[in-house]
Amino acid sequence: VQLQASGGGLVQAGASLRLSCAASGFTFRAFWMNWLRQAPGKGVEWIATINGGSGGETAYSDSVKGRVTISRDNVKNMLYLQMNNLQPEDTALYFCARDRAGNTRGQGTQVTVSS
Repeated sequence: VQLQASGGGLVQAGASLRLSCAASGFTFRAFWMNWLRQAPGKGVEWIATINGGSGGETAYSDSVKGRVTISRDNVKNMLYLQMNNLQPEDTALYFCARDRAGNTRGQGTQVTVSS
């Protein structure tokens, strides 16, 4: 199982970013997928999930609800996270995983939001 996140960067408050996660080594379309993040000095925080198959079911943490959208492309084996109106408190290492706890997470991508 390999999960590689990308698309992070340094942005100003109010900006948008689209994160991507390339999946390989398993039947991607069959699995629920998650985005999580870990801010400096803090624990892992689950922020979004999407069901396997069509991806018609999604859920978000209260901390990001209304600002982010999770989606997937089962042909390309890709998971996405569109993030809008980013704030300094969104600064964290973002990664994707097959579980909500992040135990199956791969390499993350850093998002830094300046005020």
